[in-house]
Amino acid sequence: MVGNIKRVLFFVFLVGVWELVAARHVWDPTLFPSPGHVARTLWEEFRSGVLVNATAISLRRVLLGYSISLVIGVPLGIVLARQKTLEQTVGSLVSGFQSLPSICWLPLALLWFGMNDKAILFVVVAGSLVSITVAVQDGVKNLSPTYVRAAQTMGTPGWRIYTDVLLPASLPSILTGAKLGWGYAWRSLMSGELLFVSLGLGQMLMQGRDLADMSQVISVMIVIMALGLLTDRVIFGSLERHVRRRWGLSGA
Repeated sequence: MVGNIKRVLFFVFLVGVWELVAARHVWDPTLFPSPGHVARTLWEEFRSGVLVNATAISLRRVLLGYSISLVIGVPLGIVLARQKTLEQTVGSLVSGFQSLPSICWLPLALLWFGMNDKAILFVVVAGSLVSITVAVQDGVKNLSPTYVRAAQTMGTPGWRIYTDVLLPASLPSILTGAKLGWGYAWRSLMSGELLFVSLGLGQMLMQGRDLADMSQVISVMIVIMALGLLTDRVIFGSLERHVRRRWGLSGA
C-alpha cells in the first residue's frame, strides 16, 4: 500500500514538473504540449476508436511474436547451456546476434516477406528471441551441478533432467529472460510499424511526426508505457512473487 502511494505521488510530481515547464514556454507549445493538451488528445483518440484499434493490432502482433520467441528461446537456451558442441557453434551465432539491433533485420524482412504483418512478426521474433535465449542459457549454466548429479544418482532419465530439474531450477533466469524479451519485442514492433502503413501504434507515432502533432506522439508513448507498467505489475510481478515464495525468498 505504501509503495503504491509513493508511486502515485512520484508520477503526480512528474506531471507537475511537466505542467510547469509547459506553462513557462521553454519550448514552443506545438513541440512541448501541456499535460492537459495531451490528455484531451488521448481522450479524443480513445473516443473515436482509433487508439483502441491501433492498440489491439499492436498487442496482437507483439503477443504472437513474443509467444514464438518464448517457445523457441527457453528450450534453446537450456540445450545450449548443456550441450558443449551446440554452445560452441550455435551459441556463438546467438552471441553475435545479441549485439545486432533488431532494426537491422528490417531490410531483410521487407525483401523476404514484403510490406505485411509477416515482416513485422519476423522483426519482433528476431528482436526478442536472442535476449530470452541468452538469459536462459546463462541461468542454466550458473546452476549448481549438484542438481543434475542428484537426479542422475536417483536414476532420472536424460530427457527428464531437462523437464524436471533444469527447467524448474532455472525459473528465475527464465523469468528474467521473459521480461527482457517482452521489452525487446515492443522495441522491435515499433521499429517495424514505423516503416509502412501498419494500422498500429507505430503508425500513429509516424502520423504524429508527419503532422507535427506532438500531443499525439506523446499520447501514444503514454499508452505504450502504461501497457508496459501494467504487464510488469500484473503478469511479471505476480510470477516473480510466486518464484520468490517457491525459492524461499519472500522476505528478501
